[in-house]
Amino acid sequence: MKALLRIKLPAELGNLERLVKSVSDCAKAQGLDDKNVNEIELATEEAIVNICHYAYPGDAGDVEIECMLEDGRFVIEIKDSGIPFDMTSFSAPDVTADVTERKIGGLGIFLIKKVMDEVRYRRENNQNILDLIVLKRKRQPEGDHDG
Repeated sequence: MKALLRIKLPAELGNLERLVKSVSDCAKAQGLDDKNVNEIELATEEAIVNICHYAYPGDAGDVEIECMLEDGRFVIEIKDSGIPFDMTSFSAPDVTADVTERKIGGLGIFLIKKVMDEVRYRRENNQNILDLIVLKRKRQPEGDHDG
């Protein structure tokens, strides 16, 4: 599987926009539709923000992103060498509960799982590896909308 994009930067919020834009531009170049690109931006941003906030407590570290095509799917692989964290093992928060009664946290993970077609996690060589996967869909021609 050939990488379409590979970028590695310090896991700092100051690099968030550059990382997300790189992934977004790569997705657009592969012909993904606007809805997919927006969802990719949202999920990628949530994942990177989590890494920036939690992966390296009291320490500095990097985040590495690779985008590739795998069997007609667009895959965003996000790696960090921070503390082990498998977001796929978390259950969805109760979004039906009253806002004042909800537990804090977990909405970003819920959002990522909701907008991606598939989310995979593995830990290899002391790295967290999160795969965000979108089925590759063609852009709708202008003016060709349902409804």
